[in-house]
Amino acid sequence: MLILFNKPYGVLCQFTDRQGRATLADHIAHEDVYAAGRLDRDSEGLLLLTDDGVLAHRITDPRHKQSKTYLVQVEGQPSAAALAALRTGVILNDGPTLPAAVALLDGPPHWLWSRDPPVRFRKSVPDSWIELTLHEGRNRQVRRMTAAVGLPTLRLVRTRVGAHALGGLQPGEHRIIKDSR
Repeated sequence: MLILFNKPYGVLCQFTDRQGRATLADHIAHEDVYAAGRLDRDSEGLLLLTDDGVLAHRITDPRHKQSKTYLVQVEGQPSAAALAALRTGVILNDGPTLPAAVALLDGPPHWLWSRDPPVRFRKSVPDSWIELTLHEGRNRQVRRMTAAVGLPTLRLVRTRVGAHALGGLQPGEHRIIKDSR
């Protein structure tokens, strides 16, 4: 079984939490499924869950280089140099990243839901939206990459993992894909 889940902001990518924070169990009632990959509590969007260990490995193992696409709201206006750096790879404290596909967007897509709580707004500091596709998945990689080029991430929404996309799923909704191979 493969489940596509639109993880809301503030939800942990685990089924239990001793501190009483929101978890996957608040949204997913299926037993014996586990997240194949992670999204931070402060990130939103597509999370894949499966009961198939081989499939989970194929999704998460860096050797398979599953592409992951994100909508990223950043603080500031990206310069050509910043976008070029993301496209060629940036140096992080754990080494250089692989090149990423990057597109500057005119704004958030029309289908994107409002976040609760909303992202902070500052009149004196503009924000921009980029679409970023990675082929690796380090801890907080998108946030660290954008910060490395002077564009702190304000909002992060994963829209695609490999061939699987959010589609019309709203936050907290999920869709079961029967044929997971």
